[in-house]
Amino acid sequence: MPGDFMLCSPCAMVVVEGATVPSQTGVSTMIVLGILTSFAAIAGLCWLVFNLAVFALPFLVGLHTGIWAYGTGAGWFGAILVGGFAAGLTLAIGQALILLVRPLWARFVIALIFVVPAVLAGFHATLGITRAMILSETWQIVFAFIGAGAVGVSAFLRIAGSASEPSDSSPVSA
Repeated sequence: MPGDFMLCSPCAMVVVEGATVPSQTGVSTMIVLGILTSFAAIAGLCWLVFNLAVFALPFLVGLHTGIWAYGTGAGWFGAILVGGFAAGLTLAIGQALILLVRPLWARFVIALIFVVPAVLAGFHATLGITRAMILSETWQIVFAFIGAGAVGVSAFLRIAGSASEPSDSSPVSA
């Protein structure tokens, strides 16, 4: 029937069969949903950065080895295989060294070799996120350093934790 559904104004009220119902798709609702979605996206990216920070060095080694293999004529498939093998080998060697090396200073150096790329990745990931949210370049850099520190500490604790776990749970057994 005509008049059963009528929009009075763009954001104000909806009239349905004589009953006035406030509009649920107003501008303020969309702003709130946008903010909540942004927070969820940032939280998801931070979770991803924290969980993948330990693999920054193997990823970089695999990436550059794959690029080298592609440049030498291995093709896409060969480059992916060579890069994946190099990344896995880098991770396995790092875990084996942390488990087998006894001096604490040497373990610390090995852990730092894995943590430094994670810190750089955390810095750039946080900087990318803050550039979308904060106008001040000074505050962007401040938050990027805070994010880099948080990712670095997280990666270091995960690497140090893998060194203290029993050899049953690690892929490399002594």
